Amino acid sequence: MDVRIGIVQSVKELDVELGDEADPSKVVADVEAALSSGDGVLWLTDRKGRRVGVPAGKVAYVELGAPSTERRVGFGAP
Repeated sequence: MDVRIGIVQSVKELDVELGDEADPSKVVADVEAALSSGDGVLWLTDRKGRRVGVPAGKVAYVELGAPSTERRVGFGAP
């Protein structure tokens, strides 16, 4: 599962690729819990075991989706 987080006052997005065992409903519940407090930290663990923390007050948006199965590289990629 891929999670894309937009950060307030930042042009770049944070992309976190969660492991295959990640439960989408649990991820949504964790995001909602972190954002409802407003002053907490949203912690996610990527597929390599690294922990990523984002201050909840700086989160602009969160997108959840399935990982892309194909990677397009090169000049011919649309």
